[in-house]
Amino acid sequence: MRFLRRSLLGLFLLSVTLALASVAGNTVWRALETRWADEGSSRPARERVFGVNVVEVTTDTVSPEITTFGEIESRRTLEIRAPAAGEIVWLADAFDDGARVEAGQLLARIDPQDATARRDTARADLAEAEADLRDAERTLELAADDLVFAREQARLQASALERQRDLLERGVGTEAAVETAALAAQAAEQSVLSRRQAIAQGEAREDQAGNALERRRIALAEAERLLAETSITAPFAGTLGRVDGTLGRRVAANERLADLIDPLALDVAFRISAGQYARLLGPDGWVPNAPVSVSLDVSGVDIVAAGQITRESPEVEDGQTGRLLFAMLDSAAGFRPGDFVTVRVTEPPLSQVAILPATAIDAAATVLVIGEGDRLETAQTKLLRRQGDTVLVRAPALQGREVVAERTPLLGSGIAVRPIRPGAAPEPETEQLVVLDADRRARLIAFVEASERMPAQAKERMLAQLQRDRVPADMVARLESRMGG
Repeated sequence: MRFLRRSLLGLFLLSVTLALASVAGNTVWRALETRWADEGSSRPARERVFGVNVVEVTTDTVSPEITTFGEIESRRTLEIRAPAAGEIVWLADAFDDGARVEAGQLLARIDPQDATARRDTARADLAEAEADLRDAERTLELAADDLVFAREQARLQASALERQRDLLERGVGTEAAVETAALAAQAAEQSVLSRRQAIAQGEAREDQAGNALERRRIALAEAERLLAETSITAPFAGTLGRVDGTLGRRVAANERLADLIDPLALDVAFRISAGQYARLLGPDGWVPNAPVSVSLDVSGVDIVAAGQITRESPEVEDGQTGRLLFAMLDSAAGFRPGDFVTVRVTEPPLSQVAILPATAIDAAATVLVIGEGDRLETAQTKLLRRQGDTVLVRAPALQGREVVAERTPLLGSGIAVRPIRPGAAPEPETEQLVVLDADRRARLIAFVEASERMPAQAKERMLAQLQRDRVPADMVARLESRMGG
């Protein structure tokens, strides 16, 4: 009994295995028939044509620009310091951070009592010196008159001596009279010498009085200067900053009270690479006064100023590279020292240069040119500069030809393209339609109806399109690729 049961079970399993093998063979055979049918109805591959944006190559003389960043610096900054020690007794209302002051405007005053006393004393000393000088001049004048009188007396005594000698020679005079006249003449000469000494002493006194007067004048000028220094004024028009002065505060000599900055006398300091610096050098080995443009983005609004390079740093600082240049701004309204700005330096012009988009050139400096039959050709150029989204190249052979503006990995030499020129409306791509035979249409409809992952709306739209005489080729290709998978 057990043998019969096992035999029947074995026959049952064998029949089930044969049935499953038959179903599997039938499925494989139908799949092969479908594959062979698809291969029999395959269409020849079509060449793909890419639409590309093109630009025409035009050469011209172009002045390249170097774009870098810099910092605004004040060309005229002054530290306002207290010239004299003392107490601040007066401050201007405008003596505050950010206040605008004019040239010569009084900013602060230090207690002037000591300086006033010194000035008054110097004035009194000057008046005394002037009086001494006048006295010396009068004394010298009197001494000169006395010398004239003494010389006249000496002349008269000399004449009397001559008469006595003449009388002695004629025998009517005496030796005693001659000697008396000679002594009188000698005394007159001695009086003249004394008067001359008095004049010399008067002249010396006059010189001393003049020197003393000059010293008193210098002392008065110094006292007036010290008095004037108690009043602190603005030497030029500008803006105050870092104000550190208060009313009643005692300050020391040369103590800083504020900074005065001229907001219109500004420079920009910026750094460029050694290669860019070499392109700016002139024939004499110095950087010429190249024009620069400075811009500052303030909440979406650009503040722009123009200027020119005036000087360069004589050395490279530790840890720095390139060259540090300075440019003087012509009109710097809106800028402040410390602003971080964008600087554009205009280089010497380059001739026979074409401006192309940066995406039109590859790492080897080649471009794709539209050739005969709208097929791409590779052309070599010489890359001169990169400026933002554009490049400057030199390629005289490409003058007037069209190059691809935006290169992609799909484009290369020999590829057929459809040029899209600037300003031209893009051409609409025409949808290609194909005619299906009955068997092919039936298989596509059956595949769409059997698909469970396809949305209902998409399924209805595809079934409606498959019922037409001409069916979109792209849709047929997508469905057949899924069927093959």
